[in-house]
Amino acid sequence: MAKYLFFHLSLVMFSFTAIALANMQASYGGDENLPTFGTPPICPEAEAIVFSWVQTAISEDPRMAASLLRLHFHDCFVNEILIQGCDASVLLDDNENFVGEKTAAPNVNSLRGFEVIDAIKSEMESVCPQTVSCADILALAARDSVGLSGGPFWKVEFGRGDSISASKSAAQNNIPGPNSTVATLVSKFQNLGLSLRDMVALSGGHTLGKARCASFSSRLQANGGSPNEGANQEFIESLKQLCSAPGSSSTLAQLDVVTPATFDNQYYINLLSGEGLLQSDHVLVTEHYQTREIVETYAIDPVAFFEDFKQSMVKMGSLKPPAGTQTVIRTNCRTVS
Repeated sequence: MAKYLFFHLSLVMFSFTAIALANMQASYGGDENLPTFGTPPICPEAEAIVFSWVQTAISEDPRMAASLLRLHFHDCFVNEILIQGCDASVLLDDNENFVGEKTAAPNVNSLRGFEVIDAIKSEMESVCPQTVSCADILALAARDSVGLSGGPFWKVEFGRGDSISASKSAAQNNIPGPNSTVATLVSKFQNLGLSLRDMVALSGGHTLGKARCASFSSRLQANGGSPNEGANQEFIESLKQLCSAPGSSSTLAQLDVVTPATFDNQYYINLLSGEGLLQSDHVLVTEHYQTREIVETYAIDPVAFFEDFKQSMVKMGSLKPPAGTQTVIRTNCRTVS
């Protein structure tokens, strides 16, 4: 399926756009709810610009879908006094006033897709100068990445502002790590007003993308028991083999080995089979009965997963700085301007 989608994107781009838009319409429930390209009155071309660039990026590199989704997630999860919510702080380069988020432990040598956002912003500024924020672009790119990979589309509201600062420490302290326990995950999500169900639904984003051996090394060192209790031992052995070579800490493994480039509910099926890659994935079925029950629901009901994922993405995407916090619309997403 992934090869077919890649081939189809490459040779019949226009037809695939029509299919994607049809899926978007179905996801909204009809013409009356479909935010057609041109919905934002401040820039009628905004959604078309983002969609086109994301479509091209994924056709050239299917992994980019996961990368753009992750950029939005890591942006929204930073929570500090003046840097909160979805404010594009993750895109800022270091400067004389602050050390930004790109070199924080959850992001360094890991976040990708900055050049795609740069390209989108460049065209956006030429069409609608100082109108659409980098934060709104991140939200749109995440939505389109999911939809173009076979997942649902949802309505993205506009109006986010761009932060004038960034914080490496805030990114390190707030973004959930790959070895997180359920208690840690719940705490970090609840700090942002997101529920346990939101956490399990948004974890489903791991149906796309890859992770470095360094991200799950704790699982490879265990000899039975936690953190591998309930794991598929053949799966663990395959990971040990993949990551055994010297210097393999940056070697990549698929988060979903079955349908790695398709947004579906296979991630949850994998968890129940003991084939969750990250420790923070595996614990959803081993540490907490409520999270396991939600995983079981999503594993047998992809529609329920898609609906909850859409709602949770809208909820997460609505996180914003406190009233009165200064924001701007950057003309360059990497700098305050």
